[in-house]
Amino acid sequence: MSNISIAVKTHYLGAQSDPDNGQYVFAYTITITNNGDVAVQLLNRAWRITDADHKITRVAGEGVVGEQPHITPGESFSYTSGTVLATPIGTMEGHYGMVDAKGHKFDVTIPSFRLAVPNILH
Repeated sequence: MSNISIAVKTHYLGAQSDPDNGQYVFAYTITITNNGDVAVQLLNRAWRITDADHKITRVAGEGVVGEQPHITPGESFSYTSGTVLATPIGTMEGHYGMVDAKGHKFDVTIPSFRLAVPNILH
């Protein structure tokens, strides 16, 4: 088990969305914290994005927002990105591929989180 923690905050971007045409834009900010005693580097990410109609989109690639950050023990790295859904609610989950300073590769699970237009859920 890794000593990496993941925190997520989401925001609906109403000004960029077009609900009449099934376009709901969300931003998410992720903070990755290294709670271990060895430096790590984020190499890649893989996402599974599911909308309310159960349409699944998979996204994978190198790094995050054009970076492959090194995170030293006790430090955090935060970034903001976004996605577009065809429904006012959905979920995202996935994993980061990482390597530690000793050369050991491992995956860190990104727990499922909800994307939702404010006040859509009671």
